[in-house]
Amino acid sequence: MTTDPAAAERPPEPLAGGVPPADDARTAEDLPGLARVLFGLLLLALFAVLALAVLVLPPAAPGLSAAVAARIGESGVSHPVTAVLLNFRGYDTLLEVAVLLLALIGTWSVGTARGCGGTAPGPLLLHLPRLLMPLMVLVAGYLLWVGAHAPGGAFQAGALLGAVAILGCLSGRRLPALVLGWPLRLALILGVGVFAALGVGVAALPGGAPLEWPPAIAKHIIVGIELAAMLSIGAVLAALFVGGRP
Repeated sequence: MTTDPAAAERPPEPLAGGVPPADDARTAEDLPGLARVLFGLLLLALFAVLALAVLVLPPAAPGLSAAVAARIGESGVSHPVTAVLLNFRGYDTLLEVAVLLLALIGTWSVGTARGCGGTAPGPLLLHLPRLLMPLMVLVAGYLLWVGAHAPGGAFQAGALLGAVAILGCLSGRRLPALVLGWPLRLALILGVGVFAALGVGVAALPGGAPLEWPPAIAKHIIVGIELAAMLSIGAVLAALFVGGRP
């Protein structure tokens, strides 16, 4: 068998796309490194923009605390943060609750729930939740109530309720199949539904506008919204931890 010396010195024949095999393999190997470099440059550019935005801020910004204090009596609550989140800029909070619900919808669209753990809970995790869970529910109710005049509110209380459900799941407790049906879905949409319904409903009042609570009933509206939001936030966080539709 003879070998043509000239053929051995020739470069490999190009493929259908016109790129030699060696060049094609080298390009495929270089792509991940190039992608990392581009991603790093993008992060540096984002950091530079954020740093510049912070550096150009005035040393002492007046803020809106004076405007909030001037109208705190119309908000229905005495805590300025609660007044801003659930009255003066209620649409921000409505969108935040809606984002949590959309995140859960995206998670449920991927697959079914994977559960809370693969091994049986130990003695501590099996018995300690019996003491902690009732206390956590009580603290969640307190955080919801105190939010009208001190730090607290629906998000803090909802996060604690979600922790109660997660702790129960980790300790091997399972919800009845009936609860995992329409009652769970009702709890998930309750926050957005009540918030949006009340926001549109006040617009039907004389001189009303969407999400502008009348001062005479603002306190009752805010309490109703926070109660519904607390239940929805707790249910959404627990469902996200489980990681899929039941």
